[in-house]
Amino acid sequence: MARSATAARLSVGFADRFHARLAALARPATGFVSQPEPKSIGSFARGRQLTGGNFLFAGFLIESKSGSIWDLPIPDPRFEEAIQGCAWLDDLASVADAPARQRAQDWVFDWIRRHGLGSGPGWTPDLTGRRLIRWINHAIMLLNGRSRAESDAYFRCLGRQTIFLSRRWSAAAPGLPRFEALTGLVYAGLALTGMERHVIPASEALAAECAREIDAEGGIPTRNPEELLEVFTLLTWAAMALREAGRAPLRTHLEAIDRVAPTLRALRHADGGLARFHGGGRGLEGRLEQALAAAGGRALTAHGLAMGYARLAAGRTTIIVDAAQPPTGKASANAHASTLALELTSGRRPLLVNCGSGASFGPDWRRAGRATASHSTLAVQGYSSSRLSATGFILGNGRGELADAPDQVWAQPETDANGQRLMTGHNGYVPTHGLTHIRELSLTLDGRALTGQDTLGAMTVADRRRFETIMARYKHQGVAFDLRFHLHPDVDATLDLGGSAVSMALKSGEIWVFRHDGTAELDLVPSVYLESGRLKPRATRQIVLSARVVEYACQLGWTLAKAQDTPAAIRDTDD
Repeated sequence: MARSATAARLSVGFADRFHARLAALARPATGFVSQPEPKSIGSFARGRQLTGGNFLFAGFLIESKSGSIWDLPIPDPRFEEAIQGCAWLDDLASVADAPARQRAQDWVFDWIRRHGLGSGPGWTPDLTGRRLIRWINHAIMLLNGRSRAESDAYFRCLGRQTIFLSRRWSAAAPGLPRFEALTGLVYAGLALTGMERHVIPASEALAAECAREIDAEGGIPTRNPEELLEVFTLLTWAAMALREAGRAPLRTHLEAIDRVAPTLRALRHADGGLARFHGGGRGLEGRLEQALAAAGGRALTAHGLAMGYARLAAGRTTIIVDAAQPPTGKASANAHASTLALELTSGRRPLLVNCGSGASFGPDWRRAGRATASHSTLAVQGYSSSRLSATGFILGNGRGELADAPDQVWAQPETDANGQRLMTGHNGYVPTHGLTHIRELSLTLDGRALTGQDTLGAMTVADRRRFETIMARYKHQGVAFDLRFHLHPDVDATLDLGGSAVSMALKSGEIWVFRHDGTAELDLVPSVYLESGRLKPRATRQIVLSARVVEYACQLGWTLAKAQDTPAAIRDTDD
């Protein structure tokens, strides 16, 4: 199996290189028919870092005050992908001063000299699509003050990449990589002279991909909220580029945008950030609002489950819960064992979080971030609700698909005069221990109090037999488990009331207090917040309730309530 997969990757790589070299022989583009208005958002801070010679990509920082970005040592394949995709042009464009423009021009024209004839690692369909979009978006910055010969070389290289994409987009992996490739092809076909023939086939392929990859509820197979945002952003960019060129996007394309928008609104916390599940982060600041505004239409939020997530919202409080089966197969390569995990945000301040993806901090952190213990939910000690496939264990790198995942996950959201409730559960621990996890949540109408009850129990006769076998193995000492609530690093938490409660102060001035029913032991222990774009994990803390299942079931009750509200006269604007 591993040998055949390696052979397939080598075959794809050879085909990419062959078609990249072949594209160099094609008739080049000579200029712009129309140029889409730049829509991508960059980071001013990252742009300043780049102009200062600090290269932070994929969690690795390399300092180089002189020389080309293409001469940097490559510490990880994801670092190379980040620089080859040229999304850093967005960051340099956000700075928009002479040094930033000079860096952008030097690096792009150096890429053309080194790799423009089809060589180098950047000739893959998804990276080529990503790069084409940025080169076209920032053409004015890139061509300002350059010679006619350099301008001709720039357009020749754009044409070659477009020809390459027209032949290789289908080799991109389904999902985000293929959306990147096709959006890049639509962009280039609309913008470049001599490339118009690619617009219709690319638009039709993009619409077909929408029908295949985006389900009726506006979700994608990976269930990664940030990836859904990236796909949605690409679709809105492509639709706007088509309209600006006087063409109508296909109905299937537009219907996909209409399906995804309410789902993204449901996955957005009160502070505007996305829920962090299945390898996704909070999203680039401003990207979600920009994409939703570009999509237009009515500002609807999905009801019920949105891509398998349940949302409870009242007052200043939003709660998002992973309430569906985890991704399966290839879609689970970055998935987490996060079933029934929750996140809670109050106003602009995250309170309860999941640790997040550790992919940018190396394989050990990547693997740790996928475990159930890295999420705000219940975990049997030493086990996750889903386990990695054998390949993931053998490689020891945290990669691999999820296996032994819950095949029964249910959720029943309700709203009545007292507030919002959610009853949800999963059978992920039945194969290992005969135990089912059931979580009940109730949020008051004003959003000031959340009541929870987590049950771990053997529900059927067969489950009880399995549990009794496990109990005998544990010498009838019970099955130990922990209920975890990871706190955002900005939360100031202390044990209170003689160790029976936890007080949490937010920067907004709010005070939240966590209490429990006394069934478990309460502790406040270290945790981490895994945030991409940083050099190392951020230290934080987690509330842990520890108990044992001895009699077939154990039930833990807890509350999280505001002890002090944000003063009405104070606006929460300080970071």
